[in-house]
Amino acid sequence: MKLRIKDNSVRYRLTQSEVAELAENGTVSSVTAFIGRPLIYKIEKIDGQELTADFVENSVVLGIPQRMIEELAATETVGFDGQVGQVKLLVEKDFACIDNTVEDQSDNYPNPSLSC
Repeated sequence: MKLRIKDNSVRYRLTQSEVAELAENGTVSSVTAFIGRPLIYKIEKIDGQELTADFVENSVVLGIPQRMIEELAATETVGFDGQVGQVKLLVEKDFACIDNTVEDQSDNYPNPSLSC
């Protein structure tokens, strides 16, 4: 899972297996092991109807409704956006890059721009 933060914007990008894990377990998370304290970023199923977000201790937590999880997992829907206060939220499928990259993209979604 990738996390991109820029000012008041938080964007999560999920691979195919991460979307499957979210659909099966209702949660998916990753950790960046900073010295002294890790940064945890996760997505959790919530009962509400809109995306939510919070920063709890050392965790950035995005809440996503069950209906969005199901649509993300079972359809061609790319993602969902929302806003909490001033913070804009985006959760989306991670597509393979078109240009050359050294990053492992074997679990990314096929890029729709590569098909005719």
